[in-house]
Amino acid sequence: SLQFRYRKFMRRTLTGSLVVLIAVSYLVQLLVPGYEEKMALNRILVDSGDYYRLATVALVHGGFLHLGFNLYALYVLGLPVEAYFGRFRYVLILAASLLGGSLLSIYMNPINVFSIGASGMIFGLFASLALIGKRVGVEWRSILVVVGINFALGFMIGGVDWHGHIGGLIGGTLATLVLNGTK
Repeated sequence: SLQFRYRKFMRRTLTGSLVVLIAVSYLVQLLVPGYEEKMALNRILVDSGDYYRLATVALVHGGFLHLGFNLYALYVLGLPVEAYFGRFRYVLILAASLLGGSLLSIYMNPINVFSIGASGMIFGLFASLALIGKRVGVEWRSILVVVGINFALGFMIGGVDWHGHIGGLIGGTLATLVLNGTK
């Protein structure tokens, strides 16, 4: 049954658990006034001690499409990276990507800018999969095309924190290079 397969999937992958966590957080965002503001990333607030925002930025999103694209990307990119590295190393790649994206975002954006979304972490997964793609049966050139399209859309649409995307790419690349060397 569908319910059985869903439960089996959730028990087996951290990626599945993250998809559910972020989706539930978005539901909370819709229902609880002030939740998004409490979780969003902003340099002034981080500088004043709200360091948790470096991570919680991934839990809030700017609409259903933003959420949907990020969750789909997390699922598609995360599963092969998690399978290749295992949970512990996968968590390190996610953390480095998220932290890299958050740090570059707060240091490159104007101080009054608030950022939301899991895109920094997602772009780190793009980088990781591009580096290990051949070993897991993924064509890395196609990943670079998707990353390029995402960057272009960010500039064309506006309101996209491309600094966070670049920071995520850097964090994911560095973590993957280090962890793949120890594998």
